[in-house]
Amino acid sequence: SLLDLLTQGAPRPPDFSADFPARLLRTELTWDDLVLAPATAEHLGELESWLAHGPELATWGIGRHLQPGYRCLFHGPPGTGKTLAATLLGQRVGLDVYRIDLSAVVSKFIGETEKNLERVFARAESLGCVLFFDEADALFGKRTSVSDAHDRYANQEVSYLLQRVESYPGLVVLATNQKQNLDEAFLRRFQAVVPFTTPSAVERARLWAQALAPPAALSDDVDLRELAANYELSGADIVSVARHASLAAIARGDREVRTADLMAGLRRELHKAGKTL
Repeated sequence: SLLDLLTQGAPRPPDFSADFPARLLRTELTWDDLVLAPATAEHLGELESWLAHGPELATWGIGRHLQPGYRCLFHGPPGTGKTLAATLLGQRVGLDVYRIDLSAVVSKFIGETEKNLERVFARAESLGCVLFFDEADALFGKRTSVSDAHDRYANQEVSYLLQRVESYPGLVVLATNQKQNLDEAFLRRFQAVVPFTTPSAVERARLWAQALAPPAALSDDVDLRELAANYELSGADIVSVARHASLAAIARGDREVRTADLMAGLRRELHKAGKTL
């Protein structure tokens, strides 16, 4: 609003509401904290280039042949950096990134899902922001064979989404852990499909070092390279283990993280996944 511009120098981000069921994504992390496979990092570099130079490209001759906006899919296991990557992309080019709350968008009543999404897209266009749909297969799933009226309207919802996402002039990022569940017609409309894989041993070593950086101290018996080589964890899993181990050190009244602290954290994390050491 004008008041926000006068008092804060910038418009205030919209509040979460029924008209705009989305939350602004923010992080204190930087691009250097994002540990990715080389192929994934290359894809993100291309996305950053589009965000920075897309308007200029539209003025070139090829611009007449291009649809507005950019659509990409982030797919891979949980905890591999999909949400963080989208957030940092926006920060790099000065754009807000909003995560859409699908539970507030999808309705069991015929036609309401399309109305809810139309409000989201219309507001997002006025903001010029990046839209991030997490667990997108819940909304953009495969169309079914029509056996009743419910199937017909469900298919209409997916068809509407295909059309509306294609007409959005900005960046739309869909994230999923289940790429195979997405509608094939929709997959063909992505300009980029970016894989987020479980980190390699080298990447895990970097993640361990970041998670246990000073002021934490490591006891002499801690070997992060060995941990990285022996346990195939995601970045989010490693942060969770490091949090547990760091709290154990703080509770003792020191800053030295021990192997026993890390192993206790590993057992807790593996137990959540139904595994054992």
